[in-house]
Amino acid sequence: MTVTKDDSAREGADDKGDMSGGADDGYVPSERRLARERYRRARARRATAVAALSTLVTAAVLYLVVVSAPGWPRTKETFFSAHYAREAFPKVLEGLWLNVRLLLICGAAVLVLGMLIAVARTLRGPVFFPLRVLAAAYTDFFRGLPLIINLMIVVLGVPALRLQGVTVDPVLLGGTALTLTYSAYVAEVFRAGIESVHPSQRAAARSLGLTNRQALRHVVLPQAVRRQVPPLLNDLVSLQKDTGLVSIGGAVDAVRAADIIVGRSLNYTPYIVAGLVFVALTIPMTRFTDWVTARTDRRRAQGGSL
Repeated sequence: MTVTKDDSAREGADDKGDMSGGADDGYVPSERRLARERYRRARARRATAVAALSTLVTAAVLYLVVVSAPGWPRTKETFFSAHYAREAFPKVLEGLWLNVRLLLICGAAVLVLGMLIAVARTLRGPVFFPLRVLAAAYTDFFRGLPLIINLMIVVLGVPALRLQGVTVDPVLLGGTALTLTYSAYVAEVFRAGIESVHPSQRAAARSLGLTNRQALRHVVLPQAVRRQVPPLLNDLVSLQKDTGLVSIGGAVDAVRAADIIVGRSLNYTPYIVAGLVFVALTIPMTRFTDWVTARTDRRRAQGGSL
């Protein structure tokens, strides 16, 4: 459909009339305006119907492919047993409380340590060169070291040293390993946020009489943290899942509780239960992260403050 200049002018007048409708109660939308609204609603309904139909078709095809597989009866008995699911669910939930506590404690420790490392890497002046080198070495090492190996070294290696006054609790050692690894990732997120703040912000703060420390604390860091909220939340989502790895040291979390039942019954349904529980725990945080990311993108597109 070709839109002429006169049509555009009339549509603009219609829009202006809609905007002034609150002030003039006698305003009646034009037929063109009503037709446009009806078209938009019809298009939205059609899109919803197509999405629902395609989803149902995809789900039906996947269901038929899985159910018609030759090994489905045995797989259903081994991985989707209702009896073992009922047995595992309360024990998995009991172990999940340990994962939640690890997430809260390690998450707070990771944010604090990551911030300190990021600030150390952005310090200026030759006197801070050794500190910058140590911070860079820390992030390079723990970002390159696989988390599972870090956990094995800390959880299994530290008790082998038999150091006096050093804990051998696998929960504390596993939390320490998680903190060491994730603080390296979070430190880079914070550093990227700090470096994204324009130098003029720091210069303006110094011109107002603030010291370097005050400018960093009151001007640079607040802007850096707000800009990096979405990636920080993504790291916390990953940490939430990886708390299940502390089970390699013998800590009875959700994964270990499922593993105990599997070892006794040789049925893998408890693993499915533990996985679904972690998914149910992760989805709200993931959706919240998506909402924050979309909100941040909208504000940037509109030129608003972050």
